[in-house]
Amino acid sequence: MEGHEVIREEHVKEVTRGDPPLECICQGIPPLESHIAMSLAATAGKVIKCKGQTKCDTPRACVAEAAVAYKPKVPLVLEDILVAPPQANEVRIKMMNACVCQSDLYFWKGKDTEKLFPRILGHEGAGIVESFGANVIGLKPGDKCIPAWQAECQKCSMCKSSRTNICEVFMFNWGSGLMASDKKTTRFTRALDGKPIYHFFGISVFSQYTVVDEACCAKINNRADLTKICLLGCGIPTGVGSAWKIAKVHKSSTVAVFGLGTIGLAVHDSINYF
Repeated sequence: MEGHEVIREEHVKEVTRGDPPLECICQGIPPLESHIAMSLAATAGKVIKCKGQTKCDTPRACVAEAAVAYKPKVPLVLEDILVAPPQANEVRIKMMNACVCQSDLYFWKGKDTEKLFPRILGHEGAGIVESFGANVIGLKPGDKCIPAWQAECQKCSMCKSSRTNICEVFMFNWGSGLMASDKKTTRFTRALDGKPIYHFFGISVFSQYTVVDEACCAKINNRADLTKICLLGCGIPTGVGSAWKIAKVHKSSTVAVFGLGTIGLAVHDSINYF
């Protein structure tokens, strides 16, 4: 790994990416103004080369950072990767903000059963739709979105159940590190030798560009501040769901919250809702 910048567990609490035009979006300026529209149009339908520590020098030289995990407990490496265009029912997203969750650390430490490496971790973030494949409806380039790892096909028995939303199509596929569409391929490859890199939870937000199934792309209000709304990718719904669905907190409940990280604060705020 010599010569590469590494990301260490103790150094990272939140990873953010962006530039002035995208900050303007958060202030309500229409998302397809300026060179943002040019940048998205220039990369649509093409393989994107993501290159660590490099700046864009032309509209077509779309470069980005991708943090790749190669082995358990080994620091992530910022490395050149290629991000393929989205296939049918898939969306390619330009990631703007990403957070580190304990689940990322769990898989990075190799505590899961599959132990898939190399892999691009990250499952809590927010970004902008760059392009999409055939049959995708309701999305357009420039839309702000949250990649949602707990997606629903809305067709299987689990999705139709009133007791759970753990989808048989998506939730049971994430362990493969492959795209849900064919369970055979990835959209990430190493620029150096073309070897595939596994996906994580179907979204892999530790890359400036990622490809997800359309069911994993939740469109949000384009006035949303991506630096804050990214927490809706995991931490906040985990806290709210724990209070409302698991503990079944109600108006007269007495509640003790242990720990005030993202999840604890979400629990605290959710119980104040009543």
